[in-house]
Amino acid sequence: MEYLAPPDDITVSQWAEENRILDIRSSAMPGHWRNNVTPYLTEIMDTMNDFEVEETIFVKPTQVGGTETLLNRLGYVIAQDPGPAMIVYPTDTLGDSTSENRIIPMVQNSHALRQHYNERLSSKLELQFDNMYISISGANSPASLASKPIRYLFLDEVDKFPPASRKEADPISLARERTKTFVNRKIYMCSTPTLRNGHIWKAKEAADIEKHYFIPCPHCGAMIELKFQSLRWPDDEAGLDASDRAELAAYVCQECGCIISDAEKNRALALGEWRAVRENGKTARRVAYWINTLYSPFVRFSEVAKEFLKSKDDPDLLHNFTNSWLAEPWEDTKLKTNAEMVLERQTETEQFVLPDWTKLVTGGVDVQENCLYWTIRAWGDFLTSQNIAHGQAFSFAEVEKFMNLEYKTENGTPFMVDLCLIDSGDQTDEVYEFCALNAEWALPCKGVSSQLSHYRLSTVNKTGSRAYGMNLVLVDGGKYKDMIASRLRKPNGKGSWMVYKGCDEEYAKEVTAEHKVAVKNGKGQQTLVWQPKSGAAGKDNHYLDCEVYCMAAADVKGVRNLFLQSAEPSQPNHSQPPAAPTPEEDWIRANEKWI
Repeated sequence: MEYLAPPDDITVSQWAEENRILDIRSSAMPGHWRNNVTPYLTEIMDTMNDFEVEETIFVKPTQVGGTETLLNRLGYVIAQDPGPAMIVYPTDTLGDSTSENRIIPMVQNSHALRQHYNERLSSKLELQFDNMYISISGANSPASLASKPIRYLFLDEVDKFPPASRKEADPISLARERTKTFVNRKIYMCSTPTLRNGHIWKAKEAADIEKHYFIPCPHCGAMIELKFQSLRWPDDEAGLDASDRAELAAYVCQECGCIISDAEKNRALALGEWRAVRENGKTARRVAYWINTLYSPFVRFSEVAKEFLKSKDDPDLLHNFTNSWLAEPWEDTKLKTNAEMVLERQTETEQFVLPDWTKLVTGGVDVQENCLYWTIRAWGDFLTSQNIAHGQAFSFAEVEKFMNLEYKTENGTPFMVDLCLIDSGDQTDEVYEFCALNAEWALPCKGVSSQLSHYRLSTVNKTGSRAYGMNLVLVDGGKYKDMIASRLRKPNGKGSWMVYKGCDEEYAKEVTAEHKVAVKNGKGQQTLVWQPKSGAAGKDNHYLDCEVYCMAAADVKGVRNLFLQSAEPSQPNHSQPPAAPTPEEDWIRANEKWI
């Protein structure tokens, strides 16, 4: 009769505490599973019991319990809600080893699982139970991913999966296909991230809801997210080596500035909660969880600091630290800028004043839903340039005011804005109308990707618009960002990209909110693209776009040929003075009428 009894009304985390025994061969803490050791795993396990959630995505550093969560969910399935299941590992070899050293011992150590296990009919890659089976596959074996129907799909370390081949789709897609016949399917995916376009990071960004873990500060009570930027240690001027400095590392609360110790953090973990940081729509079919090593009860703050100080000057070590400790994608940076570089490009020229070398002035406007960002830049020979003003406007009338001001050099020479490019990607009709009314100095522009040129001229073809037939400037933003980044590295002077004295830090951060990274396309080939920096998540880049338009406007006005327009130096007069007249010439002049 026990086979006819309904399953217990408990969650995955409750089942794990009652029935999961950690094996001494694979766990640093053998014995009964305890949720209070890693409380941040409880909700991730219990999404299995939420009928609305079909897919759970766990983006994690190493050694925080991602695989143990998988095993707890698997054990619950066997004991409480059986159905055909598949676990996919990066390779068959890893699947074989994990089955032998972790999955089978878990089954044998738990009476709730052992009673269903048919050891005689099982192999390491095909576990048979009296109520279900578990298929263990390697992502490197496409044939094993495309046969039996599966209700429960577990995908471990997906960023180590091989890419799609010409003959087969990628392993994740092949495995998902096997769940199509089950309307009540459940998918669990976990991994340490590698690149931004890796499987786990793309899954996180595509999720309906993304959650981060918040804990209460033991001093002020504010719910805070543990971030690496708030981990502090003495600087290298303290006379200590890196190891000693790391030992003094402490976490500083973002809200109250108080120091949180390792012991206080571990106590606060039990009071923490997952909070949504991003939501798409009302239905959460796919839920993503993200956490970093700072939350691990097994790792002290000083260990994180020590690992960073050891890694920061070695790209390979820093790559591992970024992925395995911070749980962030590594960005193979080819062109990188930062706010400090911008502030180092300040000159002695004040805001709204043009440098004496100015020959051309251009503007750029980035149009947003509720405001407009604008910049004005002076240009001289050899693409020498300087931002003389920038700001945020709340109407096109404000933009018009700044673009129509007369700006003067330090010696009093007046200039007007020669050309301003205005982004027409948002509020297109309003931008076209404004440019048509200010055609002597304004043109609409649009971002494109071009393999041939930095910009090209097209035509506004919107019927009924005042701007119909007007020039539309198509701008390759990537090429201009390359130019800005390279010229930002030049010291102030000829050919440098500079800013006025007293330039604000917000502008500097926005201008450098992106960097150029190597990403893989669908064919596994690497390409270089400009993307927002992960450390600057949510940071606006409006002023960067404005400066791109400023530079494109300068190109339209022939900035690269300005040096040819320099005044020709005065040439000394090398002609001979007129020769004295001969006697014959004197006689002829005196007797002009002799003929």
